[in-house]
Amino acid sequence: MLAAAIWGFVVLIGGAIALSAVYRAQTLSLLEEDLEQTLVGLTREMTRENAFLEDGRVTDSQREFFAGDVRFRTQYSGRYWSIVGVNSEGSIAGDIRSRSLWDEPVPLNEDQLERTLMNPGLTMFGNFRFEGPAGQRVRVASRAILIENRETPLILVTAADRAANDAATSRFRSLLLVTMIALFGGVFAAMVVAISFSLRPLRRIGGDIAEVREGTRQRLSEDYPAEVRPLADELNKLLEHNRQVVERARTHVGNLAHALKTPLAVLRNEATGETQLDDVVRRQSESMQTNVEHYLKRAQMVARAQTLGARTELRPVIDGIARMLNRLYDARGVNVSVDGGVGAVFRGEKQDLEEMVGNLMENACKWASSEVLVRVRDTAAALTIDVEDNGKGLSPEEREGALKRGVRLDETTPGTGLGLSIVKELAELHRGSLELGDAELGGLKAQLRFPKP
Repeated sequence: MLAAAIWGFVVLIGGAIALSAVYRAQTLSLLEEDLEQTLVGLTREMTRENAFLEDGRVTDSQREFFAGDVRFRTQYSGRYWSIVGVNSEGSIAGDIRSRSLWDEPVPLNEDQLERTLMNPGLTMFGNFRFEGPAGQRVRVASRAILIENRETPLILVTAADRAANDAATSRFRSLLLVTMIALFGGVFAAMVVAISFSLRPLRRIGGDIAEVREGTRQRLSEDYPAEVRPLADELNKLLEHNRQVVERARTHVGNLAHALKTPLAVLRNEATGETQLDDVVRRQSESMQTNVEHYLKRAQMVARAQTLGARTELRPVIDGIARMLNRLYDARGVNVSVDGGVGAVFRGEKQDLEEMVGNLMENACKWASSEVLVRVRDTAAALTIDVEDNGKGLSPEEREGALKRGVRLDETTPGTGLGLSIVKELAELHRGSLELGDAELGGLKAQLRFPKP
């Protein structure tokens, strides 16, 4: 639209200038035709007079030429004529003139006089900036004629004020520019409306794709215009292919888990002796089991994280985990409460949310003295989930080590050391982050943060 606007503006303004120049040339041509006719009439009037001396001087005529034309009888009216005699040296020797010219010099400069004498019988026009009587810008026409019994030619001169023609040209140019600009504005507005209307299906399909990504829509509708429908069909096929890939990945992960569990169980069962070999097999089997669980879980997380349109309400999941943990840790006097998050939505699958929040809440219950608080903040910039406890907390060095896979800060507490590392990896798969800090309750605060697009 910008390129079209620039080009259209240049074309219309250029067209206005060109048309204005054509109009100016046309009005000037009409003025020159009028001057030509005046010269013809002056020649015809001269044939009736015999007042021209042979020495180049011109006497006053006893009869007034163009007596019926008031323009030639009004002082400085803007229309003038003169009959100029020249001597043998080519200089002006005298003249007969219209009353309108009064006592002003004949509007004939040396250059035009010379050209006129060199081209007898032809009409010569002066330059456009010649100043005539009373400072008027006049258009001058002259013609040299030869008459009987006279050695030097006579110069017929007529002039007309260009002010009226120039004013008409200026008015036409201004009107034309205003009209062209108005036309440009109308055309550009129509173009903007047409293009905006034409692009509405693309804006609509963009909004529908955003809804698919946010999980409020499963696929694109099929009522788009014919030009956009192939794009919608291909996107629907891509969404369906994505779902199939994720489902196949889940199936393969499940099959792999079952295939590995049995051999590992057999190895552990066979290594029940007290020999060094039995001890090595048990330790390596446990290590293999830990690694298998970690990478199988990671594969499941990746598959779920790549699912388009997954959407989970946050508060029901957290409330369910809190009720379960309250029952489990009731004997220890630990109370789990939830603050905020009503209506908040996690853009991912429910299993992933349960995995992350459940791990953090369970860890908080293990180390809390009496209270665990889950605080949810849902803003336009990000979704934040803080899990705080009133336990002993961790030092900065311990927090950094706690996020490493397989690291357990307290060997007396049951676990594999994979919980926080899995939460961290799963959060990163959903373009989020996990950070550990000091809680307002006095213990550890684990913060999950998911920026919004």
